[in-house]
Amino acid sequence: MKRNYDEPVYKDWRIKVYKRDKFTCQMPDCKSRYKLQAHHIRKWSDAAILRYDVDNGITLCRSCHDSINGLESHYESLFSQIVREKNGKLQ
Repeated sequence: MKRNYDEPVYKDWRIKVYKRDKFTCQMPDCKSRYKLQAHHIRKWSDAAILRYDVDNGITLCRSCHDSINGLESHYESLFSQIVREKNGKLQ
């Protein structure tokens, strides 16, 4: 299924991710608030059931998002940990 960025459920997911992350890039050592993108922690193509799960999203600036292209699986546990900490679910 191809992503439709204008679909209301997708827009709602993206805004909820941004709000939880206070409209700030969540990559460690980056606090950019410019050109933000909502990144799926578990890839859109690999985890259909998690596509609109806010806990499967994290806010990244375009530069950080571009820097992990092709390395998404490497960042999965880090991003999941950041989201758990935000939700008060330390593990």
